[in-house]
Amino acid sequence: MSSGIVTRAGTVAFCLLFFGFLFGPLVIMVITAFNSSSFPRIVPWDCFTTDWFGRLSRDLLLMKGLGNSLAIGAGVVVVSTPIGLAAALALSEVGPKLKGLLYTVFISPILMPGIVIGISTLLFWGRIGSGLGFGFDSIFYNGFFLTILGQVCFIAAYSMLVFLARLQRFDTSLTEAALDLGATPGQAFRRILLPFLRPAIFSAAILAFLASLENYNTTVFAIVAESTFTTVLASKVRLGIDPSISAVAVVIIAITLIGAIVHEVHQRRADTLAQGGAAARRILENPVAALLRHPATVATIMIALLGTAVWYGSQHDSRACEKTILDAKMLEQQRLQEQQRQPAPAPAAPSGTAPAPSTPFGGVFTPDNLGGPKP
Repeated sequence: MSSGIVTRAGTVAFCLLFFGFLFGPLVIMVITAFNSSSFPRIVPWDCFTTDWFGRLSRDLLLMKGLGNSLAIGAGVVVVSTPIGLAAALALSEVGPKLKGLLYTVFISPILMPGIVIGISTLLFWGRIGSGLGFGFDSIFYNGFFLTILGQVCFIAAYSMLVFLARLQRFDTSLTEAALDLGATPGQAFRRILLPFLRPAIFSAAILAFLASLENYNTTVFAIVAESTFTTVLASKVRLGIDPSISAVAVVIIAITLIGAIVHEVHQRRADTLAQGGAAARRILENPVAALLRHPATVATIMIALLGTAVWYGSQHDSRACEKTILDAKMLEQQRLQEQQRQPAPAPAAPSGTAPAPSTPFGGVFTPDNLGGPKP
């Protein structure tokens, strides 16, 4: 066997193990969301059902937590994106020595544990509120306010990294030329730099929102008496899980896939049009190709497919199958109970020995055993 075959076999095996480790839990979780078993499992399979998605939508506590997470995520985006942009612009304008120091300061919240950020946010703003004479019903003790500020501490650094990566490709001579032609710094920023940073602004906003939505370590301390999507899920896991948790994962995976596909289509279309050539002419000249390659069309098709799957799942009735499974389990339980009620067979006496007396206490108090005179 040549070394090339061994290398290819090892590479294939490594890739299979890697992707299995990466996507295996997701596949298992998706499958368990459609099993009627009350505990998430694949084997043994009971019945195909979509009832767990309906139960998920009727979970008021989870829906309230989701609404709180969306509101907090929007607030984090509004605050962290401008802060990250300002930090990136500051780093791009200072000298090398000061740039290293500022970069270390700006990036340090990412290296800090989320628990520390959550507790310090709670204590810091609580002390400020008490020092100013505000009560516990003030904004300084509000869970939404504290959670947004706590998450912004490190999410703004993520936004800064996105803007720094984009600014490395910016030609500063464009703004210098605008200033030489009489434009004010504000006009140069709005008309030259800001349009160039538009993709980075969108990416930083999406990253900030997702980081806020999935955060738990900081949120669990800063949210105080409120709840978010992650804290509700964590409490459900502690108290015992059911396939509704898997249904949540299916919804998140579906939304993520649709967003990723639409973004990829948009990016490829933009790159093709920017490069020009025959491919760009085919898109521009052929209205059908332009329509099919448009991100809005792809998003509409994906949402239509998802809606069709949801409608088909809502029409499926698994009650007959579940009744059959329940009857089979009850019959099995009755059979086991009957086996337990049946007396165990008495062991056979050894050959050549007398059978054991049937009197109480094993015949200990019979006259023969008490040593009395025999009749």
